[in-house]
Amino acid sequence: MYKIVDSKVYYEGKVLKLQVDEIEYTSTKNKGIREVAIHPGGSVIVPITNEGKFVLVKQFRYPLQKELIEFPAGKLDENEDPMICAERELEEETGYSSDTIIYLGKIYTAPGYCTELLHIFVARNLKSGNHNREEGEKEMQILELNYDDIIDLVRREEITDSKTISALFYLQNKDISKF
Repeated sequence: MYKIVDSKVYYEGKVLKLQVDEIEYTSTKNKGIREVAIHPGGSVIVPITNEGKFVLVKQFRYPLQKELIEFPAGKLDENEDPMICAERELEEETGYSSDTIIYLGKIYTAPGYCTELLHIFVARNLKSGNHNREEGEKEMQILELNYDDIIDLVRREEITDSKTISALFYLQNKDISKF
C-alpha cells in the first residue's frame, strides 16, 4: 500500500481540519500528496409526523450560495453519541422531539478527500415544541411533505442533498410502519 512520509495540519477551524499527507507507495516508492478534510461526522434525522408527513428543512447553504431542501442534520460534538446529536438537531432545527428514534444506517459523504461519516436515524411519535436554531439557521423553513412528493422533488432535481437522498434509500429498505 503506502507509508506516510510527512503529515501537516494547515488549518484547524470550527468544523474541520485541513491536513496534507506526503505518502510513499511501498511497491513502487513513488510519492504522492493526499489532501484530507478531517471532519468529526454528524447525524441526520428523518422526522415523520403522526399524520405520516416527513419533516424537512429548507435552508441557505453558504458554500453553494443557494437554498437546499434536506432532512435536519448536524455535526457531532467531540465524543458525542450520534443518537444524542440526532435528538439535538431534531429539536434545534424543527422544534420537534421524539421518544422513538431508530438507527437506519451510515454514509461517508465524500470519501475521496473527507473523513465525514453521517449516521442516519428516523424519528416517530413527534412532539411539538420550540426550535433552538443556531446563527445562520434563523431563516430556515420547515416543510412537511408526503413521501411521494419528496421522491418527485428528487426526480425533478429540486432535492439534490446527498444525505437526504441516502436517507430515502435507507427508508425504502425498512418497513417504517413498524417504527
